[in-house]
Amino acid sequence: MRIMIVTDQYPPMVGGVPMATRGLAEDFANRGHQVWVLAPSYGPRDARRLEHKVRVYRFSSFEWPTYEGLRIPFLPFMPVRNLIKKSDPDIIHVHSPVVLGNIAQILAGGLRKPVIATNHYLPINMSRSLATDPLLGKPFNNISYSYLVHFYNRCEYVTAPTQTALNLLYKHGLRAPAKFISNGIDLKKFTPGPRDPEVLRRLNLPEDRPIILHVNRLSEEKRIDVLLNAVPKLKNKAHVALVSTGPAEQELRAMVERLGIDDRVSFLGFVRDGDLLPLRRSSALFTIPSEADLQSMATMEAMACRLPVIAANIHALPELVHHEENGFLFQPGNSEEMASYIDRLLEDEALRERMGEASLEIVSKHDRGQVLEQWEELYRRLAIEFKEAKERRQQLRMMRKYSGYLPPELQHMQRTRIRRTGNL
Repeated sequence: MRIMIVTDQYPPMVGGVPMATRGLAEDFANRGHQVWVLAPSYGPRDARRLEHKVRVYRFSSFEWPTYEGLRIPFLPFMPVRNLIKKSDPDIIHVHSPVVLGNIAQILAGGLRKPVIATNHYLPINMSRSLATDPLLGKPFNNISYSYLVHFYNRCEYVTAPTQTALNLLYKHGLRAPAKFISNGIDLKKFTPGPRDPEVLRRLNLPEDRPIILHVNRLSEEKRIDVLLNAVPKLKNKAHVALVSTGPAEQELRAMVERLGIDDRVSFLGFVRDGDLLPLRRSSALFTIPSEADLQSMATMEAMACRLPVIAANIHALPELVHHEENGFLFQPGNSEEMASYIDRLLEDEALRERMGEASLEIVSKHDRGQVLEQWEELYRRLAIEFKEAKERRQQLRMMRKYSGYLPPELQHMQRTRIRRTGNL
């Protein structure tokens, strides 16, 4: 198939959406499909290159002033239109309902191309301060969802990575055909393994303390502050390893210094895959206090390495973390409760082993191979249905043009279409 993926977030930007879109593009290319990715550039010029069999087209952009790393393209209508016409994709898959996603959707209608959209966003991703404000929070959330749902209702099909994420769209008026499809992970790559003291030495982590691992963008809505506030409350002298970077890093470093826990927290920044996998295997548990995840790929990767998880009980995280089965759920923002669960796990090796095995069982349903098969089946079905509908419209126009009369059954089809779409 010929697949076009459109996203405003793509590597080298750090985060779950860039990781998910790149993984999907490269996996499809490795399965023999032709794949194009449309994304912002990291400079004033357009660029294109072949990246791991994927044709990546980047359009000149500027940095979003309130979200570090997010780039906004300069409305490249004609270049995108020309690329769609030239590549002639069977399906256009939009992952960001912002600039490039809107452009692709607008142009796809005129060029008769089916559009699938996947929702990765919550209002809190756009602004935590507004989303959680006592007075402005509800109006801001409603406006954000009104925009998202309006965009998705103009697509042929909508997906979300979890049932929770999909239900949030239904709650705010989604009418387009939809289903949830996990982002998935490569269970051949992420597997359990022995503890690796060498990687701990290489990353300057203590070998004589249990490692509490956290992998997520260091931004306000990810609530790393809750984890840091839990550290002084721990009875166990564990060490926290924070992997990734983000706009809140300086503030979090200042918080570590203020709490006097410099010797118990490490900011590791970007960690290459060759070290991150053994680091997961060398950790005692994984934590995710985030209030802004519709599905956490980092959590799934930790689970695949047989780690128990302590997570905030909010949005889609309970779909991965089953309380007292493969980990614990704590009230969002409650660092004392989080600390108590960390201590409980660190003090009971048998419990960690049992919960780690449960993590393996739960994450097995998210194998990337199965996920890709779901996408391929959906792409093919929509492409066929869209083509058949296009042919029916052409037949109706021809019959009207040359005969001036439609049989009763075709008149009924035409009236039905007009009621549903408002046009012939």
